[in-house]
Amino acid sequence: MDKEFLKLVIVDQRRSIEERFKSKSMIVRDASKDIKLENPTALIILGIRRCGKSTLSEQLLLGHKFGYVNFDDERLLGVKTNDLNTILQIFYELYGSNVKNIILDEVQLVQGWEPFVSRLRDTKKVIVTGSSSKLLSGELSTRLTGRHVDLLLFPFSFHEFLIYKKWKVPKAFSTLDRAEIINFMEEFIHDGGFPEHFTQERQIIRNIYNDVIIKDIVIRHKIKHIDSLRQVARFLVSNSAKEFTYSSLRSITQVKNLITLTNWVRYLEEAYLLFKVERFSFKLKQTIIAPKKIYCVDNGIINEISPEFTENKGRLMENIVAIELIRRSVNGNGFELFYWKDHTGREVDFVIKRGRAVDQLVQVTYASSLETVNIRELDAMVVASRDLRCDKLLLLTLDYEGSTIMDGKKIIFTPLWKWLLS
Repeated sequence: MDKEFLKLVIVDQRRSIEERFKSKSMIVRDASKDIKLENPTALIILGIRRCGKSTLSEQLLLGHKFGYVNFDDERLLGVKTNDLNTILQIFYELYGSNVKNIILDEVQLVQGWEPFVSRLRDTKKVIVTGSSSKLLSGELSTRLTGRHVDLLLFPFSFHEFLIYKKWKVPKAFSTLDRAEIINFMEEFIHDGGFPEHFTQERQIIRNIYNDVIIKDIVIRHKIKHIDSLRQVARFLVSNSAKEFTYSSLRSITQVKNLITLTNWVRYLEEAYLLFKVERFSFKLKQTIIAPKKIYCVDNGIINEISPEFTENKGRLMENIVAIELIRRSVNGNGFELFYWKDHTGREVDFVIKRGRAVDQLVQVTYASSLETVNIRELDAMVVASRDLRCDKLLLLTLDYEGSTIMDGKKIIFTPLWKWLLS
């Protein structure tokens, strides 16, 4: 690709960054607090499109010289491996030969980029971002074994949402504070946390969803049956916080090949649009063959793609809890996440397993008082507690706080907003 054209694009992209930082108040992401950039260790930031990966990368290097290029730019569709060194040369020309920091945004779009990053990170601090979990597979994982730090970034957490809203969490809550935070909780339950949702019209959520389907799945994996793929994606998003099977997917589309459908679900997961949670069993075979539960990365997508979902506040709350637990588990908390269900249909939303033991059972309800809690939810926790030999029982509510004893088992009730901020 022509060097002067590449330089033009890089300068344009840098100017866009500078304008964005001038026009917006950028919040410090929770995930950035423990990040230390040290070569020869590359930082790999992964996550769904538009969740803030680029902004976080730029924030980490604020005040330092850095070269930046975003390959998810239609002008750079023809970039080849041998153009990467030309891009490095352009960085030297623009920012000086002592530029020590490099950001490569959505670099997985350039085939054969891994050796370039491997070479760079010996002398420079390198941040690589991508919207596909496959970024860390193959040659990169081989070349950078033990020499990269991985961070999975999500849309705003509830804590980040409150920071954006400029609402400071008080040390002690007054009646007014409690009413305000519940209102914020209701807004977060409905709208989710995509950063751009707060600065642009709601249509941006549908645009993000469509970009994931087309750019991250259809184009990347050369999908021919686009309408059928859209059917599957919509079905799964609309059934967030519910069980599904691949046979059920086959019944809603003309695609009858289970391998194809299995691959499509995997592609949706690799793009971080959806996350699967398996049913817990001490027998591995039972875990493998049991139905899975599916969760969407953000409630804003659920309510945009499936407007009728809005009234199901319980499932929307459960989806928020699932994503928060996944966020905590993948970024250093060291636990596995499952759900539990017995032969009578009694169900516990989340089973947290540490090592070989079940550490905690978590149930989610939209109830705001003990009287409105469904007794079946409590009964399921008690039965699961005995079955899984776990006495740490937590029920997350909209705003009820307290505890109860049921059949000798203590169940703690905690408001969802308080748990999210813990």
